[in-house]
Amino acid sequence: MGTRTRDRGIAILRILVGWVFFYAGVEKLLGVGLDAGKTWSAGGFLKFATTGSWPGAAPDAIINPFHDFWVGLAVNAQALSVINVIVPVGEVLIGTALILGLATRFASLSGVVMLGLFYVASWDFSLGIVNSDIVYIGVTAFLGVVAAGEVYGLDPYVERLRFVQRAPALHYVLG
Repeated sequence: MGTRTRDRGIAILRILVGWVFFYAGVEKLLGVGLDAGKTWSAGGFLKFATTGSWPGAAPDAIINPFHDFWVGLAVNAQALSVINVIVPVGEVLIGTALILGLATRFASLSGVVMLGLFYVASWDFSLGIVNSDIVYIGVTAFLGVVAAGEVYGLDPYVERLRFVQRAPALHYVLG
Protein backbone atom coordinates (compact mmCIF):
# COMPACT_ATOMS: atom_id res chain seq x y z
CA MET A 1 0.00 0.00 0.00
CA GLY A 2 1.38 3.37 -0.95
CA THR A 3 1.91 6.34 1.31
CA ARG A 4 -0.84 8.24 -0.44
CA THR A 5 -3.39 5.48 0.24
CA ARG A 6 -2.31 5.26 3.88
CA ASP A 7 -2.59 9.04 4.24
CA ARG A 8 -6.10 9.00 2.79
CA GLY A 9 -7.07 6.22 5.19
CA ILE A 10 -5.74 8.18 8.17
CA ALA A 11 -7.56 11.31 7.03
CA ILE A 12 -10.82 9.42 6.52
CA LEU A 13 -10.50 7.78 9.94
CA ARG A 14 -9.79 11.16 11.56
CA ILE A 15 -12.84 12.72 9.90
CA LEU A 16 -15.11 9.79 10.81
CA VAL A 17 -14.08 9.82 14.47
CA GLY A 18 -14.41 13.61 14.43
CA TRP A 19 -17.93 13.27 13.04
CA VAL A 20 -18.87 10.82 15.82
CA PHE A 21 -17.80 13.35 18.46
CA PHE A 22 -19.28 16.34 16.62
CA TYR A 23 -22.66 14.75 16.03
CA ALA A 24 -22.91 13.43 19.60
CA GLY A 25 -22.39 16.97 20.91
CA VAL A 26 -24.74 18.66 18.45
CA GLU A 27 -27.37 16.04 19.15
CA LYS A 28 -27.23 16.87 22.87
CA LEU A 29 -27.14 20.64 22.33
CA LEU A 30 -30.12 20.58 19.96
CA GLY A 31 -32.06 18.01 21.98
CA VAL A 32 -32.37 15.56 19.08
CA GLY A 33 -34.69 12.73 20.07
CA LEU A 34 -35.97 14.49 23.19
CA ASP A 35 -39.58 15.44 23.85
CA ALA A 36 -40.49 19.03 23.01
CA GLY A 37 -39.30 21.50 25.62
CA LYS A 38 -36.82 19.07 27.20
CA THR A 39 -33.06 19.54 27.23
CA TRP A 40 -30.33 16.94 27.46
CA SER A 41 -28.88 16.19 30.88
CA ALA A 42 -26.18 13.79 32.04
CA GLY A 43 -28.17 13.32 35.26
CA GLY A 44 -30.08 10.26 34.10
CA PHE A 45 -26.94 8.50 32.93
CA LEU A 46 -25.02 9.36 36.09
CA LYS A 47 -27.84 8.18 38.37
CA PHE A 48 -29.09 5.11 36.55
CA ALA A 49 -26.47 3.88 34.06
CA THR A 50 -23.42 3.82 36.30
CA THR A 51 -24.18 0.70 38.33
CA GLY A 52 -22.06 -1.34 35.94
CA SER A 53 -22.45 -4.90 34.81
CA TRP A 54 -20.50 -8.11 34.98
CA PRO A 55 -21.20 -11.52 33.43
CA GLY A 56 -23.36 -13.53 35.81
CA ALA A 57 -24.05 -10.65 38.21
CA ALA A 58 -27.59 -9.94 39.33
CA PRO A 59 -29.24 -7.25 37.16
CA ASP A 60 -29.75 -4.94 40.15
CA ALA A 61 -26.23 -5.42 41.59
CA ILE A 62 -23.97 -2.38 41.79
CA ILE A 63 -20.70 -3.47 40.20
CA ASN A 64 -19.10 -0.07 39.50
CA PRO A 65 -16.86 0.86 42.46
CA PHE A 66 -17.26 4.55 41.52
CA HIS A 67 -21.08 4.46 41.38
CA ASP A 68 -21.52 6.64 44.48
CA PHE A 69 -19.18 9.26 42.98
CA TRP A 70 -21.21 9.44 39.73
CA VAL A 71 -24.52 9.59 41.59
CA GLY A 72 -23.02 12.31 43.81
CA LEU A 73 -22.32 14.37 40.70
CA ALA A 74 -25.85 13.79 39.42
CA VAL A 75 -27.50 15.08 42.59
CA ASN A 76 -25.18 18.09 42.89
CA ALA A 77 -26.99 20.76 40.85
CA GLN A 78 -23.87 22.90 40.35
CA ALA A 79 -21.69 19.99 39.25
CA LEU A 80 -24.41 18.67 36.95
CA SER A 81 -24.88 22.08 35.32
CA VAL A 82 -21.14 22.19 34.56
CA ILE A 83 -21.15 18.61 33.23
CA ASN A 84 -24.18 19.38 31.07
CA VAL A 85 -22.13 22.08 29.32
CA ILE A 86 -18.70 20.44 29.28
CA VAL A 87 -19.83 17.17 27.70
CA PRO A 88 -21.68 18.42 24.60
CA VAL A 89 -19.46 21.46 24.03
CA GLY A 90 -16.38 19.28 24.50
CA GLU A 91 -17.73 16.75 22.01
CA VAL A 92 -18.40 19.47 19.43
CA LEU A 93 -14.95 21.03 19.89
CA ILE A 94 -13.12 17.70 19.78
CA GLY A 95 -15.12 16.67 16.73
CA THR A 96 -14.54 19.96 14.92
CA ALA A 97 -10.80 19.84 15.63
CA LEU A 98 -10.52 16.27 14.36
CA ILE A 99 -12.57 16.94 11.25
CA LEU A 100 -10.41 19.95 10.41
CA GLY A 101 -7.15 18.33 11.49
CA LEU A 102 -6.51 21.26 13.82
CA ALA A 103 -4.70 20.79 17.14
CA THR A 104 -5.17 17.10 16.49
CA ARG A 105 -2.96 15.78 19.26
CA PHE A 106 -4.74 17.92 21.85
CA ALA A 107 -8.15 16.96 20.46
CA SER A 108 -7.18 13.28 20.48
CA LEU A 109 -5.93 13.46 24.06
CA SER A 110 -9.11 15.28 25.11
CA GLY A 111 -11.19 12.66 23.34
CA VAL A 112 -9.31 9.82 25.02
CA VAL A 113 -9.87 11.40 28.45
CA MET A 114 -13.58 11.97 27.76
CA LEU A 115 -14.08 8.45 26.41
CA GLY A 116 -12.10 7.02 29.31
CA LEU A 117 -14.42 8.75 31.76
CA PHE A 118 -17.44 7.39 29.87
CA TYR A 119 -15.89 3.90 29.99
CA VAL A 120 -15.25 4.02 33.74
CA ALA A 121 -18.68 5.56 34.40
CA SER A 122 -20.59 2.89 32.51
CA TRP A 123 -18.37 0.04 33.78
CA ASP A 124 -20.10 -2.38 31.42
CA PHE A 125 -18.28 -5.69 31.24
CA SER A 126 -21.31 -7.83 30.39
CA LEU A 127 -19.76 -8.58 26.99
CA GLY A 128 -16.14 -8.55 28.19
CA ILE A 129 -13.58 -5.90 28.93
CA VAL A 130 -13.10 -4.93 25.27
CA ASN A 131 -16.14 -3.08 23.99
CA SER A 132 -16.88 -0.22 21.61
CA ASP A 133 -15.67 2.33 24.18
CA ILE A 134 -12.22 0.73 24.23
CA VAL A 135 -12.14 0.63 20.43
CA TYR A 136 -13.03 4.34 20.24
CA ILE A 137 -10.36 5.11 22.84
CA GLY A 138 -7.77 3.16 20.85
CA VAL A 139 -8.65 4.75 17.51
CA THR A 140 -8.76 8.25 19.00
CA ALA A 141 -5.36 7.70 20.66
CA PHE A 142 -3.98 6.38 17.36
CA LEU A 143 -5.00 9.60 15.61
CA GLY A 144 -2.94 11.63 18.07
CA VAL A 145 0.05 9.30 17.98
CA VAL A 146 0.30 9.32 14.18
CA ALA A 147 -0.22 13.10 14.03
CA ALA A 148 -3.30 12.63 11.86
CA GLY A 149 -3.75 16.39 11.48
CA GLU A 150 -0.59 16.46 9.36
CA VAL A 151 -2.47 14.46 6.71
CA TYR A 152 -4.94 16.61 4.74
CA GLY A 153 -5.51 18.73 7.84
CA LEU A 154 -4.86 22.27 9.00
CA ASP A 155 -2.07 21.45 11.46
CA PRO A 156 0.79 21.80 8.93
CA TYR A 157 -0.41 25.30 8.05
CA VAL A 158 -0.77 26.35 11.68
CA GLU A 159 2.72 25.01 12.43
CA ARG A 160 4.13 27.53 9.96
CA LEU A 161 2.68 30.49 11.83
CA ARG A 162 5.22 32.71 13.55
CA PHE A 163 3.75 32.41 17.07
CA VAL A 164 3.82 28.61 16.82
CA GLN A 165 7.43 28.61 15.66
CA ARG A 166 8.34 30.83 18.62
CA ALA A 167 6.69 28.40 21.05
CA PRO A 168 8.03 24.93 20.21
CA ALA A 169 5.83 23.34 22.91
CA LEU A 170 2.82 24.05 20.68
CA HIS A 171 4.07 21.33 18.32
CA TYR A 172 2.98 18.78 20.95
CA VAL A 173 -0.59 20.09 20.64
CA LEU A 174 -0.67 20.12 16.85
CA GLY A 175 -0.18 17.18 14.54
